[in-house]
Amino acid sequence: MTARILVVDDVPANVKLLEARLMAEYFEVLTASDGYEALAICEKVPVDIILLDVMMPGLDGFAVCERLKANRRTSHIPVVMVTALDQPSDRVKGLRAGADDFLTKPVNDLQLLSRVKSLARLKAVNDELRLRAETARAVGLYDLDRFERPDEPGSILLVDARASSQERLSRALRPVGEILAMSDPQAALFEAAEQAFDLIIVNANFEDYDPLRLCSQLRSLERTRHIPVLLVVEQGAEELVVRALDLGVSDYVMRPVDPSELLARSLSQIRRKYCNDRLRASLRETIELAVIDGLTGLHNRRYLDTHLRNLMARALERGQPLTLCITDIDRFKAVNDTYGHDVGDDVLREFARRIRSAVRSADLACRYGGEEFVLVLPDTGPQAGLAIAERLRSAVEDVQVVVKREGITLPITASMGIATLQGPQDTPEALLKRADSALYEAKKRGRNQVVSAAA
Repeated sequence: MTARILVVDDVPANVKLLEARLMAEYFEVLTASDGYEALAICEKVPVDIILLDVMMPGLDGFAVCERLKANRRTSHIPVVMVTALDQPSDRVKGLRAGADDFLTKPVNDLQLLSRVKSLARLKAVNDELRLRAETARAVGLYDLDRFERPDEPGSILLVDARASSQERLSRALRPVGEILAMSDPQAALFEAAEQAFDLIIVNANFEDYDPLRLCSQLRSLERTRHIPVLLVVEQGAEELVVRALDLGVSDYVMRPVDPSELLARSLSQIRRKYCNDRLRASLRETIELAVIDGLTGLHNRRYLDTHLRNLMARALERGQPLTLCITDIDRFKAVNDTYGHDVGDDVLREFARRIRSAVRSADLACRYGGEEFVLVLPDTGPQAGLAIAERLRSAVEDVQVVVKREGITLPITASMGIATLQGPQDTPEALLKRADSALYEAKKRGRNQVVSAAA
C-alpha cells in the first residue's frame, strides 16, 4: 500500500536519505526543513504519516507534534519522531506530546519500513471511519462532539509468563487502569474474547510458546480485532518487532522496561481505542438511523424496499410461502386534526408497540409511511397470515390508547390487507399492490377488518 509521507528535518542529508528509502518502496514523499513549514504543509495537503526530527531550530519536534495533535484537522495523522535522543525520558516526552512512535538515528531500514507500512494501514482504516462519521455529522445523524472521554480507568489484560515481571508491570500500569495478569496465553485469549479490554500487553518472555501466535489469534477474532496490542520485547529483537507490526500489533516497548514509557505508550493506545470506538459507534448509529424509523423504532421503507426482495427470493428458493400485510390506522387524520400531531405521534408509537407484540420474531415490521405499516411474514401461507393479521387487528381494537399528558383515551382501530407470494414471476411491487388493493377493500367495507387479496 502507498501513502503520502512528510519528512521533516533541518539537515538536508537526513531528508535525502529518508526520501530515497521511502520512494524506493513507492511511497509519495513531501519534505520540510523546519517545524513551521511542516505545519503549513499539513494545513494545505493531506498527509498520511509524518516523520519528524526532534532537534530543530526555532520550533522543535515536540512543539510541532503538540500543535499537530491540538489541531482537529491534523490530530489524526500518525507522527513518528526520528531522533538521536535515546533516553526513555525523551521518548516519554514525545509520547506525551502525542507522538505515535520513535525511530532512533541512524534509522534501521527494516524498522522504518515496517513501522511506516503498519501506520499507513492504520491510517487508511481510521480515515474511512472518520469520513463516514463526518458524513453523519454533516447530515445531522451523529455528533461526535457530544461524547466526552469517560472518567473510568481503562481495562488492561497483561499476558506474561513470569510472576515477577507481572508484578513489576502491573505496578507501573496502575495509574492507567485496572489490570488482569495471566500467564497462560490460551486462557488469556479466551478471557479477551469474553471480557471488554481497552489494551492487551503481551510480554514475549515465554520459553515454549511463540507470543506472535497469540497476537495473530487476537487479530483474527471478531471480538478482539480492534483491541490495541502492545508487545514487550528484548533489546535487539528487530525481526520480531517487524513481524509483530505486520501482524497488526499496535506498539512495542523494549526491555528493560522504563515504567514511565510503558505508562505513556499504554495511555496513548487506550486513548486511540476510545477515539476509534467512537468512530465505529458513529458508523453503526448512522446505519441504524438510515434504516430505522425514528418515531416508532420499526424499520423504515428504505429497509423494506431492499429486504422484501431478499425475503421473497429466499422463500422461493426454499419452496416456502410468504405473506405480506399492509395496515393503517382508521381515521388517523381526525386524531391529528382534533388533538394535534403530538397526540398523533403517541398513537403511532403505541400502534407500533402493538405490532411488535402481535408478530413473531422472524417477521419483518416496517413503517411504510404516515399511518401505514407493512408486515412481511416468512413461512406463512394465506390462512396463517389471515390469523396473524386478525390477531393484530383485535389487539388494536380491544385496548384504547391512553395519552397520559392529555388525560384522554382514544378508541383506535386498523384496517388490513394481505397478499401471498404467488411464484417466481411475482415481484415486490406486485405483491405490495395486491395487499394495498385488499386494504382499500377493507376500508370500503367499513374499516376495522382484514381482507385477503384474491389469488
